[in-house]
Amino acid sequence: MSPIVGSPLARIDGRAKVTGAATYTADTEVRGALHGFLALSTVAGGRITGIDVRDAERSPGVVAVFTHRNMPELVVPTGQGTAYWKRVIPLQNADIHHSGQPVAYLVAESAEQARHAASLVKVTYDARTPRAGLTEAMDEAYVPEPGLKGPNDITRGDPGAGLAQADVRIDVSYTTPMHHHNALEPSATTAVWDDGKLTVYETAQGINATKATLAEALEVPPADVRVISRFLGGGFGAKGPVWPHTLITAAIARELGRPVKLVLSRAHTYTSHGHRPETHQRLRIGAKRDGTLTAIEHVTTSQVSRTEDLLFNTSEPTRMLYACPNLRVTQRAVQLDLPAPSMMRSPEVVASHGLETALDELSYELGMDPIELRLRNYTADNPDADGAPFGSKHLKECYRRGADAFGWNKRDPRPRSMRDGDTLIGWGMATAAHTAGGRPGAGARVVISAEGKATVQVATHDIGTGTYTVMSQVAAQSLGLDLAHVRFELGDSNYPFAFVSAASATVPGVGAAVNRACTAARRTLIDITVADPRSPLHGIPADRVTVEDGTLYDTDRRARRDTVRAVVARHGEPVEATTEPVFIPPGYSTGACFAEVRIDPGLGQVRVTRMHGFFDAGRVFNRRTLRSQGIGGAVWAVGFTLSEHTLVDRRLGRIVNPNLSGYLVPVNADIPEVHMGFVDKPDPANPDSLGARGFGETPMTGMTAAIGNAVYHATGRRIRDLPITQDKIIEAAEDQ
Repeated sequence: MSPIVGSPLARIDGRAKVTGAATYTADTEVRGALHGFLALSTVAGGRITGIDVRDAERSPGVVAVFTHRNMPELVVPTGQGTAYWKRVIPLQNADIHHSGQPVAYLVAESAEQARHAASLVKVTYDARTPRAGLTEAMDEAYVPEPGLKGPNDITRGDPGAGLAQADVRIDVSYTTPMHHHNALEPSATTAVWDDGKLTVYETAQGINATKATLAEALEVPPADVRVISRFLGGGFGAKGPVWPHTLITAAIARELGRPVKLVLSRAHTYTSHGHRPETHQRLRIGAKRDGTLTAIEHVTTSQVSRTEDLLFNTSEPTRMLYACPNLRVTQRAVQLDLPAPSMMRSPEVVASHGLETALDELSYELGMDPIELRLRNYTADNPDADGAPFGSKHLKECYRRGADAFGWNKRDPRPRSMRDGDTLIGWGMATAAHTAGGRPGAGARVVISAEGKATVQVATHDIGTGTYTVMSQVAAQSLGLDLAHVRFELGDSNYPFAFVSAASATVPGVGAAVNRACTAARRTLIDITVADPRSPLHGIPADRVTVEDGTLYDTDRRARRDTVRAVVARHGEPVEATTEPVFIPPGYSTGACFAEVRIDPGLGQVRVTRMHGFFDAGRVFNRRTLRSQGIGGAVWAVGFTLSEHTLVDRRLGRIVNPNLSGYLVPVNADIPEVHMGFVDKPDPANPDSLGARGFGETPMTGMTAAIGNAVYHATGRRIRDLPITQDKIIEAAEDQ
């Protein structure tokens, strides 16, 4: 039997998605459902002094209008699923905390009627002048209490002394703008009550967190809440937390006694479920002439809201990636009159972009190849864990194989030295690194039927990454069944628990759960077989029996065999196994990223013409889906570095480009062929998951700096404020 895990199989759910058979949340049809739409605040802070909904209530098809005056009361949840906005719920009082906050919820017979009615709501405010710019408020920065990744101020050794001992020092600052997720599928909720029990169809990366939060906010037993999310059209972190619009929709459905569906408009997603905040980074780095780092000071300042100060753009790369005896990493916050930030794909990318760009700058100061600088500070142990070894780390191999594939040895290191006519050519590289695991894991249930087919269930998600496919592969191999005889089911909170699909935790966590459950079912199947007098394998020691392609064999005499179908049929009932969640050990996926850019200095046009990445992601379950994740990270890196920028009117605290016509993401024409390679060596730290590690968020953490470093190599000018737009390129060219 050829291995199923590791095969580059096509997506099991691919046909359903391309033919329209896949039912996403907004596609779910519920008989008698009403439709909701949000009316949003036009001021960034203050209080509502008057709200007139009479015209809206008289509008055709309108069933109800809810404001803070008549909205059902909700309990502010305290659970993990809502830790990102736990202090306030809209429509519970007259306070306004940011522009775009819901001030009314319109319910009508159709979505169009609800949307029209929202335009008829008239609101007056006692508004305050907002503060919406990070730069103007840097003097108000503070270090918040410990958050998702522990303390926000960490010191090792003596950074001051380390900088004093350095032969070469750099002191540089970088900025990144606010970014938004812009998933293809906007967030949606359909809430259905039946005899006091609630079913919610939700665009969720965490159906169990959604279930727990709904139960708490609505004061109903968790057993009476069910959350379903079969397919997700992208989340990128936006659909990880449980946001207020979900709770409000469920409360209104209960109040009206009818199902209610809410689908956020594209503009509403910009203020309703988080974003990557605007940031400022300052790095001071010292090194000896041979490139050995003596000290790093890395201070990151991020925008937070007036009500929340949890930080998401953590600095693990600076703390974990290189050997440096003297280090200080500080995460600061500045409260502004803007929506609360939230998790966003590759949260380390901000810190990684700063660190990897600063190291590129240091390499030029030292006259040293950027790869050589990184190799001289390589560590096989984790500096953030008192020097404990990583489960495995093959980053050196990534540097070597990535450089060979890219042709790095042909690079002329002098800035502006590589040209094609008037076109400037630049090559850049950077290290990618992403922490994964270290989270609650998952349980799994498997049932083998009398037909010899297995159904495996986990309350996890497929957020577009290929979970349906790779978990089917794990199940088939662990059970010894043909892939066609395995059905993997997810997206229902009635299935065994799984952690939120975030932080690249799904493959190691759910993969381990599926492997444990299927291995247990396989052992039970073998035990039943050897104990059955009717089986040709009766009486054989269980450790001599194996299962392949749905057939049980005696490994000493392969002619002695039985089929799974026959065994279960004689047994008279399905063979079942269920496992409980087990903590996912921390993992660290790394890699080397390389980029080539071509720049027209007169037009300021930057084209990324080559991208290569080589990664250590532990064992590869499916090279095709893993490569797809790598390509997605590379595409987003192009947007992060060259175009994406949420614009805020700082006088009004209002987002002015909440749409895909103004928020510029890369399109096919912007992306060259992306080359992705993998070491494919199992990580022994997580044997239950067959040696796999979380990977999906890794590539972006290195590719952004690789692109930015390539721009410097091409132009000789370091652009430290993202995005690197045409005007900045032209300005750099004029300064030459």
